[in-house]
Amino acid sequence: MYASEPPTGEPLPLDLVNTRPLSGGSRTDLLGTPDRLAAWVARQGDRLGEETSRMDEDAEAAGPALAEADLAPVHAVRDHTEAALRALMAGRRPPEAALRGLADAQRAAPAVRAPVWDGTAVVAPPRRTGPLGVRLAALLAESAAALLADPSVARVRECAADDCVLLFLPAHPRRRWCSPTRCGNRVRVARHYRRRKES
Repeated sequence: MYASEPPTGEPLPLDLVNTRPLSGGSRTDLLGTPDRLAAWVARQGDRLGEETSRMDEDAEAAGPALAEADLAPVHAVRDHTEAALRALMAGRRPPEAALRGLADAQRAAPAVRAPVWDGTAVVAPPRRTGPLGVRLAALLAESAAALLADPSVARVRECAADDCVLLFLPAHPRRRWCSPTRCGNRVRVARHYRRRKES
């Protein structure tokens, strides 16, 4: 089900963590290639506006596209984010290495608001320098840090389906599955089938 497209729609750090779902009993990396990472960035659209537009600029200038080397910093931020979230979900202190890793990722490509004249006004969009993967990792780490510091992080849950590890932030306290149409329906159908079999 997840082999081609990671689910989206949760806060950005959760969408990032959810790019490693269970498939056949083991975790699958849906950002395992530069093309998959580029597709995920494109699907995130305006949530990654700064880096998405920079990727488009790079492509237009025939500059560097995402490469193998860009995967490691993004994967590291994903791992640090998941470690911190799962610790908090278990009522534990997040690992110091995870928190430090997220801070280090931001330091590697800090956002600088350099004022420029756009022809009609002064604008100061945040810009990061460095390799694309490092810039993307910094942006993702910044988003993860914001979620970890937000009181809503206490509501993050793991899907209740036995074979799913995806995380979500429920808008309603009774929500149990990452997706009512994916895991929710699957669990309900299995439950119905068991009841019919037992009767």
